[in-house]
Amino acid sequence: MAGAAAGGKTAPHLFIFMLESHIVSFEATMEQILTLCVGLDTTDDQYRALNDTAVAFANACGWINETINPRLTNRNSIQAVCYKEAKARFGLTANHVVRACARVAANRLTAKQKKSKPKGFKPTSFDCDSRTFRIIEKGYLVSLSTTGKRVKVPMGVSRYHAERLKGQNPTSAQVCLHKDGQFYLHVQIKSEPPKVEPTDDVIGVDFGRRDIAVTSTGKSWSSETLNRTRDRFSRVRASLQRKASQGTRTSRRRCREILKRLSGRERRFQTWMNHNVSIQIIREAIALKASIAIEDLTGIRERINTQARRKIERRRFNSWAFHQLRLFLEYKSIREGVRLLIIPPAYTSQTCHKCLSIHPVQGKSYRSGKRFKCGNCSNQCDADLNGAQMIRLWGCAVNQPRGSVGLACSILPGLPKAHTELALQCG
Repeated sequence: MAGAAAGGKTAPHLFIFMLESHIVSFEATMEQILTLCVGLDTTDDQYRALNDTAVAFANACGWINETINPRLTNRNSIQAVCYKEAKARFGLTANHVVRACARVAANRLTAKQKKSKPKGFKPTSFDCDSRTFRIIEKGYLVSLSTTGKRVKVPMGVSRYHAERLKGQNPTSAQVCLHKDGQFYLHVQIKSEPPKVEPTDDVIGVDFGRRDIAVTSTGKSWSSETLNRTRDRFSRVRASLQRKASQGTRTSRRRCREILKRLSGRERRFQTWMNHNVSIQIIREAIALKASIAIEDLTGIRERINTQARRKIERRRFNSWAFHQLRLFLEYKSIREGVRLLIIPPAYTSQTCHKCLSIHPVQGKSYRSGKRFKCGNCSNQCDADLNGAQMIRLWGCAVNQPRGSVGLACSILPGLPKAHTELALQCG
């Protein structure tokens, strides 16, 4: 916090500024890895070959993990000890044994970091490298090594997949058996993202539950459709769960089958919506040649759940995917060369973006539902739009030369305690 020296009749000012160390900035500084999930149209023989390979790979990982000294966490050290025996015991190709050693090493490192025991290995996937899989762009086939002969499997490629795979030569992938019983290829595409061009403009984005997101440019995405869909799925699940515990054996089995079929639909709808919102925000930033600033909402669910609320409100909030929307913005911004700033959320919804005033009474706010009415300058606007404008000012504090000037306000008599707290957090 730095105060401007008062001279003569000039009113003193409180300058609230953000150091760059307080803001997380996502920029294209290294290669980006995009994972494409493509369905495999297998025949019965191909399905059995992939399933046998997944079982052998999991058994090899389990055997390596149990047999080799648990202190070894380097894949080369593990491979040097067990390579020949694992290859002869499980009938895997040489490169599949190498990938099995690498998976065990990664599993042990993760367990060491979390101070827990390594997890078991399920027969639902196996890793591939450039020698055990190859994508044939003509006809979109994938050639895969198995415990038997090599198989060529057609891929269910969409237009999006075709655009991403065109001209690529991926060197790593996973063959995974999903819950629907179908095999999918998770292929990693490496690319060099474009260089981030410097820009002074910033688009602030405010996340919320009434509106999924509101930008400082005035665009918003309502959550009405999403809430209606969630409520419908909740009612259907509750009804089926009641019926699954009653009635005849046939009706109970039928209810469980329907619940299994409905599983994941709500999650997929949420993912689809977050993808659409993030794409439109990124496109607007590209069109305006601007950076994007969003709030760091880490831990918001734990903080909000301490408040007394109705059951339906608690369910709606806990099913909200703030983190997923942030992740989508992060990787899309890197891919498109847009700078993304993650700022602290303190007082962004309570501060007037016109005069930077906060309600002088502790615990009260100028915000009421969707309306914001400033008691200092009489500014009236949408509360989420006001929050987005404040987020934009935070972003400008770092993105523009002398940007902290935009977060300066006159010191008024009876300065709210919140101003002082905000300044201490920032400076």
